[in-house]
Amino acid sequence: MSAFTDIAASAHGNTAGKATDHPSDLAADTGHPAMSDPIKPDADYQAFLKAGRFMIQRGTTSGVCHFYPRAIEPGTGHTDLEWVEASGRGTVYSTTVVRMRAPALSYNVALVDLAEGPRLMSRVEGIAPEDVRIGMAVRARIVLVDEGTPGGAHVVFDPA
Repeated sequence: MSAFTDIAASAHGNTAGKATDHPSDLAADTGHPAMSDPIKPDADYQAFLKAGRFMIQRGTTSGVCHFYPRAIEPGTGHTDLEWVEASGRGTVYSTTVVRMRAPALSYNVALVDLAEGPRLMSRVEGIAPEDVRIGMAVRARIVLVDEGTPGGAHVVFDPA
């Protein structure tokens, strides 16, 4: 196998002991469109979100979870990444309020530590931006956006 096909195979989850289906497998099981390019973890992530699943990657050798999706594990260079369902539980690590000029509404930007380990940037909704606190328990929610909008779907958090 070439280095390219090794990466492509592992990027598609073709490793022993995978935790969940890859989006290309998901297509057969659920009717969602399959990914056409094997080394597009960002596209796979978006496909999962559009299917209503918050998935993150975990190295099968290291057992460490990672976010943002990638083809090669940081720190090790391993290509044995698998997709696993995130619990959705998290804790606010840091937050700031972005104040907008009226009539636009202010909003927060938060760094959230997931229960599985990775930290991601998002926002906390459902409360005033000023009320988001470091250490606050939060729960993930998938937001689908209009077709044609870059990304198509993203994860936000609500107070737990």
